[in-house]
Amino acid sequence: MNAHRPRTPAVERTRRWFMNRSLLFGGAAAVAAMTGCSAGSSDATDSASGVAQSGMPSGGPGGAGGMGPGATEVKYADFKGVTTDGKVVDDLFSIHSTGVSTDAVVKAAQAFLDGLSAKVRRASVFDVDDDEWLAWSNVDGYEREGARMGDLTDKQRNLGYALLGTALSADGLTQTRNIMKLNAFLGDYNGGGKETLTEGHYYFTFMGTPSTSKPWGFQYEGHHVAINYFVLGDQVVMSPTFMGSEPTSATYNGEKITLFKPETKAGLAMLRSLTLAQRKRVISADEKGGTNMVAGAGQDNLKLAYQGLAAKNCTSAQRQKLLDLVGVYVGYLDDGHAAVKMKEVEEHLDDTYFYWIGETKDSSAFYYRVHSPVVLIEYDAQSPLAYGEDAQMGGGGGGAPSGQPSGIRSGQPTGMPNGGPGGGMGGTPSQQHIHTIIRTPNGGDYGVDLLKLHLETDH
Repeated sequence: MNAHRPRTPAVERTRRWFMNRSLLFGGAAAVAAMTGCSAGSSDATDSASGVAQSGMPSGGPGGAGGMGPGATEVKYADFKGVTTDGKVVDDLFSIHSTGVSTDAVVKAAQAFLDGLSAKVRRASVFDVDDDEWLAWSNVDGYEREGARMGDLTDKQRNLGYALLGTALSADGLTQTRNIMKLNAFLGDYNGGGKETLTEGHYYFTFMGTPSTSKPWGFQYEGHHVAINYFVLGDQVVMSPTFMGSEPTSATYNGEKITLFKPETKAGLAMLRSLTLAQRKRVISADEKGGTNMVAGAGQDNLKLAYQGLAAKNCTSAQRQKLLDLVGVYVGYLDDGHAAVKMKEVEEHLDDTYFYWIGETKDSSAFYYRVHSPVVLIEYDAQSPLAYGEDAQMGGGGGGAPSGQPSGIRSGQPTGMPNGGPGGGMGGTPSQQHIHTIIRTPNGGDYGVDLLKLHLETDH
């Protein structure tokens, strides 16, 4: 049993603050809409439409768009993963050698842990099958466990970045660091969140002990970033991985940063490769809601039917465009293991579906989804919460007043609309607020299926 700070009832109450506040202001119906759960049902979202349930951006309460665990939080022991109908497809994953060494990431993880104080290390290490895996959130004010980057020394922080640099590709590290920088930009812009809207409010937790043979992993989490990284031998699962930003383009400390251009361009390239007849099968609506993401935090046992056009009905060129699109997201994993994952995706390409909501211009706010038995990707250009002229206060127009973030009361964690559900969440969706996620359906997230196989065969 690994030593760590136990999740006390007080901590659990804090983690459910957003859901409780939703109940207070909006009642059970509002919570049901925001989490994607129907009244009187304990099931996760069973979406056949993919359309926003309530118009509530995923910075708001609930889990569908990335807010974090609430009333539908799944425990590790009950984890099933994303399925189309509640039934896991068997025999998708296996324990095997990938031929891609994990020695470097094991060494980097151990070096980071060795560099922590005994107290911080105890608070950062959990059992490999702990519920902590699933207790992540996109929201900045969410109560988190582990080693907070802003509380570490420069040397300790550099060891943390070295771990990320080993686990991720060069593009993946750049993406992660730029999200953190734009988080700090947002704090400077709106004058709020002095602790949370910074580069330092990101946490490492570890599940198990770094090893080249035994299962272990780590989680790196904060506002608009959640990287779940599981390792078993030389196999790696990096999902769910959530990445987002508001804004997506700004100048921070003299550096011009622009995020999600590859994701945007690759999605458009895939769509524009389709014939008019194919587009009719892919596009469900021309008008996009404020949020359409359904597989965010707290949606670990989501039931989501396939929608759109299957790759088996595409030309070779279109199929390559689809692989190129998936490759953008998978490419944030280290190069060797990204290639392994892409091979897995290709094996199920015929059963990979592409789906779209919204307009199709270069500057349009749109949503798309790629969904197969082994990969689920969502891209969602959302309504503004705290940046830009469209961000609203309590339903009123205009941008953020000086010294106060749009839609956020003084002293209130960002991401929570002023006045509870329905208040301050207006504004036109745009590419200045984007959320993305990649998951491994059918029990693959967090390496759960691999861990089960390991325990069945090796113990």
